[in-house]
Amino acid sequence: MSENASTNNQPAVLINNQYIKDLSLEIPHAPNIFSRITSQPALKVDINVQSQKLENSSYNVTLNLSLNGNLGEEKLFILELSYAAVVNLNIPEEHIEPVLGIEIPRLLFPFARNIITQCLIEGGLPPFMLNPIDFAAVYNARKAAENNQKTAATDTNA
Repeated sequence: MSENASTNNQPAVLINNQYIKDLSLEIPHAPNIFSRITSQPALKVDINVQSQKLENSSYNVTLNLSLNGNLGEEKLFILELSYAAVVNLNIPEEHIEPVLGIEIPRLLFPFARNIITQCLIEGGLPPFMLNPIDFAAVYNARKAAENNQKTAATDTNA
């Protein structure tokens, strides 16, 4: 069997392992704030995806989620999660960046969402389910911002 044939038998995407890289929950006004929770808090969610080439066709992809919950003007909680995976990709070079920025985070998200929900519940907060995220839109927005920065830098240097 040729080397190409054996390579083609490998899955296109293989997640070797998933892990919590960093997890932090702060409830700055506990325990007093618990008695003031009467409705869902106003929530701000920030998302960032980072990837790093390891060796051969292996990559480390980190999904960073930062949630800030407020009751009116008062901070209810701050939760930060970095959830990562080591993956192997057996795909054409031109597809690697979108797969790392869209597909891998999409696969990691349900696990990260479960960790966030459990962490908030264990922290004494009401159950909360993070809505699904459109990682293609996140990826496209990041690429557009990068292109705008490059254009602005080119215009400044001209």
